[in-house]
Amino acid sequence: MTLPVACSLSSPALTERRATLRTGVLASAIGAEALEDGYRWRFATAPDLLARLGAVLDAERTCCRFLRIRLEAEPEQGTTTLEVTGPPGTLEFLASWLVPGP
Repeated sequence: MTLPVACSLSSPALTERRATLRTGVLASAIGAEALEDGYRWRFATAPDLLARLGAVLDAERTCCRFLRIRLEAEPEQGTTTLEVTGPPGTLEFLASWLVPGP
């Protein structure tokens, strides 16, 4: 079953969420890569990184049910990789997280 690429947040709440992501946890990424069906972000180790990512991922799973989320932490406090993918249209949806605007 393929879920539609749609967020259940109201327009003002979605705008606020995008701004929070852009200036919060995503701003601390050391790299971002567009994938065919989403994005991959890389993060350096930080004391609260997994807690911050966990809160974001928990919220996104509630309002954007079509997203597939994969989180990987390398051994020895290496980099953490967050991969967010989904059905066609997900790349464009996630790109809206990265630029200011409604």
